[in-house]
Amino acid sequence: MAKVITQETFDDVVKENIVEFSMSIEEAREETIKQFEAQGIHLGNIIKDLTVNPDTGVPLLNESVEELKLLIDAKDDNQEKLSQLLAVITEECKLSVPHRVLAAKLGAYEFIVKRLNGEDKMDDDVLLKLLTAANAIVNKQPDVFNHESLAVVLKTLKASPEPKVACELMKWLQKACILHEMNRQLIMEDNQTIPTLKPFLSRPETDVIRNTCTLFRYLILDDDIRVEFGKAHEHARQLAVATLTEITQLLTKCKSDPDLISDLMLTIASLTVRNEFCQTVEEAGGLQFILDAMVEFPDSIKIIREACKLLKALAGNDTVKQHIIQCGAAPLLESALNRHKDNETFARHALACISTLALREPANSKALFETGISETIIQTMKIHPTSKIVQRNASWSVRNMVSRSRDQCDTFVAQGVEDVLNRALVDHPSIAHDVKSALRDLGCKVQLNEEWKATSEIQIKND
Repeated sequence: MAKVITQETFDDVVKENIVEFSMSIEEAREETIKQFEAQGIHLGNIIKDLTVNPDTGVPLLNESVEELKLLIDAKDDNQEKLSQLLAVITEECKLSVPHRVLAAKLGAYEFIVKRLNGEDKMDDDVLLKLLTAANAIVNKQPDVFNHESLAVVLKTLKASPEPKVACELMKWLQKACILHEMNRQLIMEDNQTIPTLKPFLSRPETDVIRNTCTLFRYLILDDDIRVEFGKAHEHARQLAVATLTEITQLLTKCKSDPDLISDLMLTIASLTVRNEFCQTVEEAGGLQFILDAMVEFPDSIKIIREACKLLKALAGNDTVKQHIIQCGAAPLLESALNRHKDNETFARHALACISTLALREPANSKALFETGISETIIQTMKIHPTSKIVQRNASWSVRNMVSRSRDQCDTFVAQGVEDVLNRALVDHPSIAHDVKSALRDLGCKVQLNEEWKATSEIQIKND
């Protein structure tokens, strides 16, 4: 078993080499590494690139956290000194995750939360530096977030802070949500969370709105492998009930900002997790705005990609699905796919949208077919033969369009879809079921395998 040492032991030897033997920082560090490796000690758990004070030989991170502790415990109001210490801690934490872990272990996060939770007034500049430092520590280290952190964030948000402060507070919560289901539940279980966040959707600053929407999306993630069953759906339901109408109405208010429009559409699509929410978005004017945006921004891949995602989400309601096509979405989808079929990411989402709209809806399938979208789908498959997802989504589109509209089969076959599907079958065996379903419904020759057949030692005889 390999021998190991602590970070403190390593730092003490580096300090000794600097102070006692007058070595430079690099020489001291190299000499320390050589000493321990010669003794057979494994240094994989050691941070070797800590910034060191050349006068004292002590890492700047350690010094700054210790001074921060003394400053806060003494209730010293030296805001300039506090800002300097926070700047050092922030810069060190930006270097790597081990630096952040060390900062939290030394107590930096605890001291920052304690200072934020104090009753003493502070200017916005110091408040911003405290929040920036907290963000730097919690980044990719959400375990340090706790009830006290949440209380501090909500208390500060309730004071209607200026935009930069509000954005840093939102980012703090965002970072706490990533890969941490317990933090997401902690935030959502607080009865004050949604009422505190909702007013920020009405703020005039686009950065504040964007960060609020991003936080909503992070609160409905399901990315923590430590938890067998998360509450992403329930969180989405709670947020949608409280904010979906307001977010949808923001589309019209912010129509001059393409980037914000994309964020809003992505958020609406993420929150539309139930049948009735599709109707809510349509009634709030969301459907008409999506189609208008596709007309107004035909060259913005970001906007039309998010539009396709949102249309797919809204098509979860059969009534809304019919209204989407009745409002003229079919020619817009064909035009967008034809224009941007070279873009693989967009092609994937556009084809998924088409397949959803055509599913079990012969009238929708007919409207799509009449735009000439069949040829566009086939051309897209030819352009991206190595993309399994494009081939799969295109197969879904073909299958859903022809399954209840057999009159389309001859046109698809005449345009060469059979060869393209057969090539996908060979190149991507993992999507064989999807491709074969399309070939089957087209009436093409396809080899269907019997997946399972019962066997029995006792044979039943029919008289």
